[in-house]
This record gives sequence, structure tokens and C-alpha cells, in this order.
Amino acid sequence: MALAILILLALQFLLGMVVNLFVTIPKHHPGSNPPEYFGGVVRSVDWAILQGPRWLTAHALLGLLVLLMALILLISGARSGRGSLLWTGILGFIGVLGAGFNGGSFLNYHEDFSSMLMAVGFALAVGCYATMLFVSALEWLQAESARVLVA
Repeated sequence: MALAILILLALQFLLGMVVNLFVTIPKHHPGSNPPEYFGGVVRSVDWAILQGPRWLTAHALLGLLVLLMALILLISGARSGRGSLLWTGILGFIGVLGAGFNGGSFLNYHEDFSSMLMAVGFALAVGCYATMLFVSALEWLQAESARVLVA
């Protein structure tokens, strides 16, 4: 699952670049310049999915899928009883959540800094899920080596 989320994060990055370079997000849409941040994010993301340009819609929908997968990986890491998977799951989820909220913030306020923070969250998530994949592979190899030595 860590490999799957890394692939989806790469696709999300590419969709984000398409949106950044080729989509003009209107300054005024439902949710823009809200008096209250979280309600504005909900309205902005709702608008992006239901009425936004198709590339923005794809980016927002994939972001929600990535968020769901990040939550599943966090829960799996917690249930595994392995600290390395728990911490990479927590930090990866924080990265995805931070990227998502800053994407919503960009929709709300059109501030370039939100886009940069989206990239920081993305980088944190990629680092965490790559580490999760590496640690899992290493633990599997150790278990297989022990099994072969016993046999």
C-alpha cells in the first residue's frame, strides 16, 4: 500500500503541475475569500470537485483518495505494533493533510505561499512513505533470511 500511495502522490504532483501551469482558478467562486477558514475550504473544495475546471477536479478528487489511503496506512501502522510504521504513518498523514489544507487555502485566498506549503507537505509524505516501504522491505528480508537459516 505504501508503493500505491507513492504512485498516487507522483500522479497528484503531475496533476498539480498541470493545474498550476494551465488552469486559471477564478478569484471569485464559492468559498473564495471566506470570513472563516475551514468553512471556506469545504466550499472551495466542493466547488473544485463539482464545478471547477476538469484538471482541478481531478487534482481535488485524487487528493481526497490520497488522504483516505494515508489514513488507512496510519491505522495499519498503528495496528502493526511496529514503531517505525506508526511514526512514518503519522508523519505521512500529517504531510498529506497539510498539503490538502494548503491546497484548500490556495483556493480560498490565491496566495503563492499556500502552494509552497502544499509542496512541503507533499515532500514530507513522499519521504515518509518511501521510508515505510524501505523499512517494510528490510524487515521482510530479515525475516526471510532468518527463515532460510533455520531451514
